[in-house]
Amino acid sequence: MFGMIKNSLFGGNEEAKYEVLSTESKEEGSYEVRQYQSARYATLTCEGKTFDQATGECVKKLLMYVGGSNDKGEGMGMTAPICITVFPKDDGSLSDRIVTGLRIPERYQGNPPTPTDSTIQFEERPAMTVYALRFGGFAHENEYRNEAACLTRILGDSTAYQRASYFCCGYDPPMKPYGRRNEVWFIKEEN
Repeated sequence: MFGMIKNSLFGGNEEAKYEVLSTESKEEGSYEVRQYQSARYATLTCEGKTFDQATGECVKKLLMYVGGSNDKGEGMGMTAPICITVFPKDDGSLSDRIVTGLRIPERYQGNPPTPTDSTIQFEERPAMTVYALRFGGFAHENEYRNEAACLTRILGDSTAYQRASYFCCGYDPPMKPYGRRNEVWFIKEEN
């Protein structure tokens, strides 16, 4: 537990590296097109709870894992963002299933410590191009849904992206009061 708190309060975040392919501005707003490299993530799947309940529980478990709740008892350091995969319904509401992912720190990518919590799994995520919309404040389900609806309007019907799921991304520890960074990512369909 102390490792989790120490990482959140005093640790620097290792941010996922990406290349900005373009910055697009339209009347409805602006977004970035980014390329991310493949990486290994620690993930947790939760079903049957509200978005805010599920993410709170999953993020705590992932922070405990990188804070030292692993077979090596080693604090690995924090990475950003925490990426929550959501599955929208036709009306824009979210299903009660989420997958919360935290990228394994770079120096552990090849051989990450084994989590003491057996519900944490490893996932190899392939390289991807995303449409990213950035916003501030404290983000909960409603804020992410509103920003996803905004990105949907900005991109319009002719842009090819995966519609079965998208990412809700948070970069900051919960105790950071201002200057917060959140994003919604839609994965570009590659032809």
